[in-house]
Amino acid sequence: MACKRAIIGLTGGIGSGKSAVAQRFAALGVDVVDTDEVAHALSASGGAAMPAIAAGFGPGVIAADGSMDRAAMRALVFADPARRAQLEGILHPLIHAESLRRLSLGHSPYAMLVVPLLFETGTYLGLLSRTLAIDCPEEMQLSRVMQRSRLTEEQVRAIMAAQLSRSERKARSDDVIDNSGDLTALDLQVALKHRYYLASFTGAACPPSSTDHTDSRSD
Repeated sequence: MACKRAIIGLTGGIGSGKSAVAQRFAALGVDVVDTDEVAHALSASGGAAMPAIAAGFGPGVIAADGSMDRAAMRALVFADPARRAQLEGILHPLIHAESLRRLSLGHSPYAMLVVPLLFETGTYLGLLSRTLAIDCPEEMQLSRVMQRSRLTEEQVRAIMAAQLSRSERKARSDDVIDNSGDLTALDLQVALKHRYYLASFTGAACPPSSTDHTDSRSD
């Protein structure tokens, strides 16, 4: 896809607050495409991925409403790397195509693409003008995920272990938002980043990514 406007790649570990940050950028008028939301739509009842999932994995991973049973699938693919690769082979091309389609529909000066495993897979890096990581301490990630889901501590830690470390993710990102504070602090950081991106990309055509960090943070 030819790049016609700047795209910011937003990433972060599980429970870091990617959705909260993305919602705040969307409230400021930024077109946001979340690959997790795309994946959920594709694997919902009637979703484009469901025929291949049903054929490849059988009725044991299909919920009563015809959607993918996420808990059953999670248990299956975490225990079997080959099955995980099989699922990714079904979902990833569809997610990529649908994400690009959604990005092409927006009109904000820059867009934001939310990709949890942005650096781990590398699939979308060629599209991006900058990358933005959401960061918080690992124990905070763990607490947030366990409060909102039925995952056990062992499951959450396994997911975290499969992702980049905080230090590596921050080192590889152009920009970082520290989400270890309160919502007021988060709102301020999002507003500052939005102002920076508008100044950088309004009227620009796909500027190159920089390795300079625009945040001031303390670890």
